Amino acid sequence: MPQCVVVADDLTGANATGVLLKKMNYRTYTVMNSERLNLSLFDQCDCIMYPTDSRGLDGTAAYNRVFNVTNLLKKEEVIVYSKRIDSTLRGNIGSETDALLDALGPEYIAICAPCFPASGRIVIGGYMLVKGLPVHKTEAALDPKSPVSTSVVCEIFKQQTKYKVGSIEMNGMMDGKHALADQMRALADSGCRIIVLDCVTQEDLDLIADAAITSKLKFAAVDPGVFTATIARKLIVPPTRDRKNKILAVVGSVNPVTKKQMEELWLTQRTAHNVFVETARFLESEESREDEIKKVSKAVLEASGAYDILTVTGDGIYPENRIDFDEYKAGYAGGIDEMTGIICDSFAEIARRIFSENSSFKGIYSSGGDITVAVCRRFHTAGLCLLDEVLPLAAYGTFLKGDFEGVSIITKGGMVGESDAANRCITYLKEKLFM
Repeated sequence: MPQCVVVADDLTGANATGVLLKKMNYRTYTVMNSERLNLSLFDQCDCIMYPTDSRGLDGTAAYNRVFNVTNLLKKEEVIVYSKRIDSTLRGNIGSETDALLDALGPEYIAICAPCFPASGRIVIGGYMLVKGLPVHKTEAALDPKSPVSTSVVCEIFKQQTKYKVGSIEMNGMMDGKHALADQMRALADSGCRIIVLDCVTQEDLDLIADAAITSKLKFAAVDPGVFTATIARKLIVPPTRDRKNKILAVVGSVNPVTKKQMEELWLTQRTAHNVFVETARFLESEESREDEIKKVSKAVLEASGAYDILTVTGDGIYPENRIDFDEYKAGYAGGIDEMTGIICDSFAEIARRIFSENSSFKGIYSSGGDITVAVCRRFHTAGLCLLDEVLPLAAYGTFLKGDFEGVSIITKGGMVGESDAANRCITYLKEKLFM
């Protein structure tokens, strides 16, 4: 039975949200023809997308469609309810949210986090910006059916809803999930059925989701899809399915860019598990190097039964763990070049042992040119068959010859990309290997 129900105001929005959920391994259906809808089909999926095609209707007609669909789809088994709205706030967002709340019952509130960071849609200070412009100064203001006349998100809701609207801006989101949960409860206690929050990044969405869950309020998500996917990731465990292919990420960079990228990856990918490497142990002695390689390899292999994405990350991404090479230079005539070479070779050896012990690993993500060279050398590959550019300076290909011919690899420079770069690379590999 579906545990997530998304009522969208149009088909493309329903599909866009569905794809986000599918990437997290939920089996997702979009209802295309309600006249041929067989409710028994719901037993075969985790998430239902239902487009009402109501964005261009008058408010009353839109309300009726959403109310009727929500009544049809609500079940005890559903954990996440969502009203998918347009990413530029066009349409009947207020009346359709009312309909969802009325169908779900008086104990529900709406948590509205209407940002879509990857598309440049954010909300800050209560204003929606689209790639830096107020939304009412973009093409959304010229929409022939539902033009947007203001960039103040709360005002758009207030013009359309019958319920009290509350808001929490960024300065009220600085003290963690428990403080934010208290604010949500206070607004709900004051009679607010719709709460609009600032949101700029995925980290903001994770905070809002954690706070909403911590608040113990019954709530529905109102957003363009990313917040819904965030809530689902935190509340719905993807069913165990026969997944043969796994991905290993090998990351030895200590660059602050890498830290941000890996933290976003761990937040975003529900089926990911990280094992930190005590990198300094590679330099202490041959025995400590071998012990660390064995320890990390064993931890990854043990976790691989429960996770599809395993990440091996040097603890030096946190400044307090970074190696002071001066402490070890007496033992290495080749200086820092020899020491960094040993570190890269050690990461590569961990990868080789994991791939040798578990044949379900079919993809590898390597961050940093030195790490990539070391991995290729340990895998005895003759080279890479380059197939695509995932993002600038991140390439996708497969190993040529060697011990693991045909294994997929994405290589990326340690300083390359925005905070979502590692997540985008891993998502790309998932689509190649899991779909």
